[in-house]
Amino acid sequence: MENPEISIIIPAKDEEKSLKILHQKITKELKKLKKTYELIFIDDGSNDNTFTIAKKISQNDPNTKTIKLRGNYGKAIALSVGFEKAKGRIFITMDADLQDDPSEISTFLNEIAKGFDLVNGWKKKRLDPPSKVIPSRVINFLTTALTGVKIHDMNCGFKAYKASVAKSLNLYGELYRFIPIFVAKQNYKITEIPVKHHKRLYGKSKYGWQRFIKGSLDLVTIVFLTAYNSRPGHFFGTLGTITFSGGFAIGLYISYLRFTTGSIQNRHPLLYLGMLLMIIGVQLISTGLVSELIIFSKPKVDTQKFIEVEIN
Repeated sequence: MENPEISIIIPAKDEEKSLKILHQKITKELKKLKKTYELIFIDDGSNDNTFTIAKKISQNDPNTKTIKLRGNYGKAIALSVGFEKAKGRIFITMDADLQDDPSEISTFLNEIAKGFDLVNGWKKKRLDPPSKVIPSRVINFLTTALTGVKIHDMNCGFKAYKASVAKSLNLYGELYRFIPIFVAKQNYKITEIPVKHHKRLYGKSKYGWQRFIKGSLDLVTIVFLTAYNSRPGHFFGTLGTITFSGGFAIGLYISYLRFTTGSIQNRHPLLYLGMLLMIIGVQLISTGLVSELIIFSKPKVDTQKFIEVEIN
């Protein structure tokens, strides 16, 4: 289908029991809306029959496409592939585990129609185990506190984007969990809506305490990237200037002692500290300049290399 109005992008890993039901619910909802659409399943290295089932759905439904990645690259790559391949004017992302309710799609579209660039779902009444809910709430609280972006549920997979916004994202690792931060820091208009949340019926949750630790580390990355993404030279340059200045001040003091007293009065450790600070300062400034060069010459990621099979 050429240029549908809506692209539904669904990353899936080991969700063989959910796909048929999800497909039926989504197509039923979109037929009500009377809008042209495409549905894209992305199999992210499943170990069950997820790809086989998605492939059959695609063969029987011309509005559905299935993409199989070469391995389990993670949700960030799956989303990036989906964004690259999608042709709609509006993108909607959903999880494949039936916890997101397709009946909410119309509400997301209404918010996009109001002029928002990203509409983020908020699982206000969340039906997940504490091992998933508690770490998520802690990360959400810290993220809001450190970035100033007031979103209750950063990692909700149920989102709607204008196509241009989604295609502007550069996702890798676990950074998909902070998409609202990236979008907000680019001065796009974002909003949040409460969405229904259902208990998981099949499969296992892929979230746990290990991801809490990773999320905490990624949060540090996010704060750095959103503050200095286009100007890392400012960050490293500031640190380098402060460090070098401290070392230079120590050097001046040592020189003053040498010229006024004829010796540095057993302040050799201080001399070495000053020299060390100046060397580190020069290295930090150089790091900033190299970072600027890398960003200037950085090519766009080729998502095609992650794809093993693509079925229209």
